[in-house]
Amino acid sequence: EPYHYHSKMIMKEAGIGGAWSWHQDYGYWYKNGCLYPYLASCWIALNRADKSNGCMQVIKGSHHAGRIEHHIDSGQNYADPERVEQLINRLEIVFCELDPGSALFFHCNVLHRSDANTSNRNRWNLICCYNAARNNPYKAFPHPQYTPLEKVSDTAIKEIGLKLSVSSDSFYKPDQGVIRRGHTAD
Repeated sequence: EPYHYHSKMIMKEAGIGGAWSWHQDYGYWYKNGCLYPYLASCWIALNRADKSNGCMQVIKGSHHAGRIEHHIDSGQNYADPERVEQLINRLEIVFCELDPGSALFFHCNVLHRSDANTSNRNRWNLICCYNAARNNPYKAFPHPQYTPLEKVSDTAIKEIGLKLSVSSDSFYKPDQGVIRRGHTAD
């Protein structure tokens, strides 16, 4: 049974958004206390992702190599360069160019990276990560633990009604900045 482990928005700024080295997400999550590689991510393009603005690259089939040792340099985790080189010699690198709303699902052991954004366009994407319920991290970490959802009847929404739940008085719109409820951008 999968559950939502965490999500994050990533903006690679036009002209200056940096590159990411080859890595596996399990390289992080292993250290967070996830014992098994029972995790996957969904990378959703919010605007066009292409080579010029640093789209994701994957080494096709690299998840079969298992977890690769990771190192840290300048705050960035990266997979063992010798192993990455050997996998690149045997497997295909795929540039994942995506249109807005398109999604890429990938296993936590897939080696992936991205180049710098050399375009004049910001690159926005949403990453939603999922873990198996039986793979709850044994270490305390800011990502949520598995919480079972209570199944309700198919008529529950009709019976209870639809209610808007807003937990904040402000929200962010990329073209207008931070907006307070009931106000417009300055």
